[in-house]
Amino acid sequence: MSFMKLLIATRNAHKLDEIRAILSCPGLTLLGVAEHGRPLPEVAEDAGTFVGNALKKARTLCAASGLWTLADDSGLEVDALVGAPGVYSARYAGDGAGDAANNARLLRELDGVEDRRARFRCVLALAAPDGRDWTVEGCCEGRIARAPSGTGGFGYDPLFHPDGATRSFAELTPAEKNRISHRAHALAAAARAWHALLVQ
Repeated sequence: MSFMKLLIATRNAHKLDEIRAILSCPGLTLLGVAEHGRPLPEVAEDAGTFVGNALKKARTLCAASGLWTLADDSGLEVDALVGAPGVYSARYAGDGAGDAANNARLLRELDGVEDRRARFRCVLALAAPDGRDWTVEGCCEGRIARAPSGTGGFGYDPLFHPDGATRSFAELTPAEKNRISHRAHALAAAARAWHALLVQ
């Protein structure tokens, strides 16, 4: 078995930790952008879909690094808001507003709304230096609480209660979240679909 380096196209340390915790294959070394050794370009997430953003990040950083590259784009879709915040999840309250402001805006938008069904969606894109690319997807269904709870996780985790759970994502341990999250489902699909590509 040969050893392969896979660049993870994120500067989000929380995402990188989750990916490393879930996607573990013998012979596969996962490198964060900061660990690559030389500067890599920032990629504007300006596509209209999770698939478009994930592919753009994977292709751009693969070309810049020369390494196989895995990129993720993910976000929260709320039924009562016709899928919003969706691809704008990280900047729902404005560029640079942060998690607390995004959560506060979401609660304002849902004030008085009874149907609070929602899902986290994650799309993973894998790009190869020879120009090939692939995508997989994972979802976690749940609902939006009326107030935040918990101190773990990041993003909308304090407001999101996955189906069948009495606690928010932010109240679960990392191991518990990594068994049921959208990213866990996407990474499980990636491990099945891309095993032969990643373990060469």
